[in-house]
Amino acid sequence: MQAEIITIGDEILIGQIVDTNSAFLGKEFNKVGISIYQITSIQDDKSHILKALKEAEENADIIIITGGLGPTKDDITKHTICEYFNDTLVEDKAVLANVEAIFSKYDIPLLEVNKQQALVPSQSKVLMNQNGTAPGMWLEKNGKVFVSLPGVPYEMKALITEQVIPKLRAQFKFPYIMHKTMLTYGLGESSLAERIEKWEDKLPNFIKLAYLPSLGRVRLRLSGKSFDKEVLKDEIQNQVNLLLPQIEDVFVGFEEDGSIEAVIGKQLTIAGKTLAVAESCTGGRIAESFTANAGASAYFKGSVVTYATESKVKLLNVSEADIQKHSVVSKEVAEAMAKNVRIVFNSDYAISTTGNAGPSKGDSDAEVGTVWIAIATKDKVYSEMFNFGNHREKVIGRATNKAFVMLQKEILKK
Repeated sequence: MQAEIITIGDEILIGQIVDTNSAFLGKEFNKVGISIYQITSIQDDKSHILKALKEAEENADIIIITGGLGPTKDDITKHTICEYFNDTLVEDKAVLANVEAIFSKYDIPLLEVNKQQALVPSQSKVLMNQNGTAPGMWLEKNGKVFVSLPGVPYEMKALITEQVIPKLRAQFKFPYIMHKTMLTYGLGESSLAERIEKWEDKLPNFIKLAYLPSLGRVRLRLSGKSFDKEVLKDEIQNQVNLLLPQIEDVFVGFEEDGSIEAVIGKQLTIAGKTLAVAESCTGGRIAESFTANAGASAYFKGSVVTYATESKVKLLNVSEADIQKHSVVSKEVAEAMAKNVRIVFNSDYAISTTGNAGPSKGDSDAEVGTVWIAIATKDKVYSEMFNFGNHREKVIGRATNKAFVMLQKEILKK
């Protein structure tokens, strides 16, 4: 069973908004065993909508349309759907009552144009929108299901979870879809593929492997589909067991357990340990990643972004003599930053970064891409030097990820 998503709106195509609706739909459908065949974004244009509907009907069993259901003249989806189904719009009294109730609740004058929200194709089954005035509409043609939904994310999400998916599950039998994603760091996609090639070649035909690289990390996602849930579950676990010994030196965890920084947070919390961070070239990215997770206050003591050389001296008591002798991008400075920020916050662990993210060299003669990362504990401090290339965002992202890996390895020693 396959679905196609059609998002309608010029605002998506010109980059004014990000299409988060498709991402949500992909995740929710995947949970119930519906595969997404294609996602299409199109203009608020009748000919484009008609063409997209025709192509989607040829491609998929379920077609989900979002957007273009407002009361203004530029919202033409309902009229175009009527043309595609050779149908007419009729007033739905329940939808009209819902519109009137919403306007009355907020004491807003109800205009004639707002009443037009109650017009729906006569062949459609109305999906009542409890969070807005535009209803969802369910239509069927040639054994295919078409569902038109408002583009407002919270309205669309409620309709999908509360009405569309239950209705689809009642009407169709879907296979089980399962994923298991392994996180690796330190080995490029091509090298990783070469290492596990023989294992990959022996995967059963109902399980697929995807490589998902990003800034020093490669995620290996195993995906399987079967109507037998237990067979699928057991085989994916079997393949994980076969793969792990081949990648154990670069394996850092399972995505299903959360990001590596979330896993580190859990490890620190369980152990009753704390962390502080001193950042230069990463500009607060490490601290932001940790504090984005709920419960970070249990282990994250605090951070400083000592971006300028002067702030390293004044806030972290880094020796000016060491900076002059070894440069601000050096082992000595990185280790002093980590050691001293741990003392400042009285934490069990500390991370520091200092480097040249580019495009210019700044206060150091170190090549662009050079980064020193240090880890400090109550007993020791150590550091490593890396070169993460010459693209600024790439350097920052890879340095941040590498810092996580170094910290996790230190935590696991305990």
